[in-house]
Amino acid sequence: MKVLDTIRARLHERRFVQNRDENLFRGVFDSADAAARSIPTKGVVGYDNEPSAKLYDYHLVRIFPHDYAAIYWLGRSFADGLDSVLDVGGHIGIKYYAFRKYLDYPDSLHWQVCDVPSVIARGRELAAERDRVGALSFVSEPAQAKPCKLLFLSGSIQYLPYSLDDLLGSLAELPARVVINTTPIHPSLTYFTLNSIGTAFCPYHVHSESDLLAAFVARGYKLQDQWHCPGKPMNIPGHPDHSLDHYSGYCLGKLTG
Repeated sequence: MKVLDTIRARLHERRFVQNRDENLFRGVFDSADAAARSIPTKGVVGYDNEPSAKLYDYHLVRIFPHDYAAIYWLGRSFADGLDSVLDVGGHIGIKYYAFRKYLDYPDSLHWQVCDVPSVIARGRELAAERDRVGALSFVSEPAQAKPCKLLFLSGSIQYLPYSLDDLLGSLAELPARVVINTTPIHPSLTYFTLNSIGTAFCPYHVHSESDLLAAFVARGYKLQDQWHCPGKPMNIPGHPDHSLDHYSGYCLGKLTG
């Protein structure tokens, strides 16, 4: 059995290192630094590079099953008059483009994306061609963002190089509502793993549900809704207790209803 486990581990390591088009995971770590130290020699780190900046170009018109709860809460937020969005980790504005086919965006909408410089450069290039109304803009740090009424965190919390408390503390004003989607949440454990995205390797932060929600509750937010994201498992070979059969989403607000 140990021999088979060793063979499986070596095969997965080869697949992990040579990966070009999958979303793979390896190892369990107690910090982002520890995960980063395990990155293969000469491996590219993170999204701040041209190949990673172009990774989701094809997502601009795609809706996934795990998007629908977020679409509902964004639509409800727009109906509630929340017409400014800070999309942290929103890459090139993929959800801004994809969701506008399904939602009536308010004429006053201002959608800010916060991401790394290479991604921002690609996002601005595409926005010059695709964002005719000029609602989309980009910043490289949350502190640079204009006050927003809605904080959107879709598939990004796991990659953030700062804590949720630091994120909220850096904002000019706390938004009225927070929509979190496509986030790896463990029932009881908080830890890091290493993610191979095909163009680079990324330390990957998995929160326990209590740790995630505590950061927002401490700032006066109340949980309004939560959901599972279908079709989004996370398998860490050799670590079944740290693997997940689904990702999660949440809506928290300072508003009633």
